[in-house]
Amino acid sequence: MKKKRGYFSISAVSKMFSVHQQTIRLYEKEGLISPKRSDGNTRMFSEDDVDKLEQVIYLTHELGINLAGVEMILKLQKQIKKMQKDMNKLFDATNEELTKEAETSKQIVQVNANRLLKIKDTKKSENSNLKEVIPAVDIAGWELEYDE
Repeated sequence: MKKKRGYFSISAVSKMFSVHQQTIRLYEKEGLISPKRSDGNTRMFSEDDVDKLEQVIYLTHELGINLAGVEMILKLQKQIKKMQKDMNKLFDATNEELTKEAETSKQIVQVNANRLLKIKDTKKSENSNLKEVIPAVDIAGWELEYDE
């Protein structure tokens, strides 16, 4: 079953974080958050909006970062996520390519191994045929004479 996503009003969100509604409106005006609007123009905060607002409040109230700094941090986080996604795609494509190359190399090695076995078998059979045609000669008892 798919979870139904709810929306929160500005008053509920301001109570959640113990901040004034005007502060939340300022963050929206600065473009740090962008809640949806109802037909009656009421701000409707999704769970993602609430998470982002929580981050903005942490950066401003807890760490003392000004709104320009928060904006830069949020932009950099977005860029990092995009770069990470791109790197993951590149990694997956490279991994797939390496897997294909490894499989191709295995096939080439197998084909060459089979060829070598055939050559070896052919040489064995030629050598055994040669032994039948030329009888083995014992040269242990032979003496060599040299002319001086």
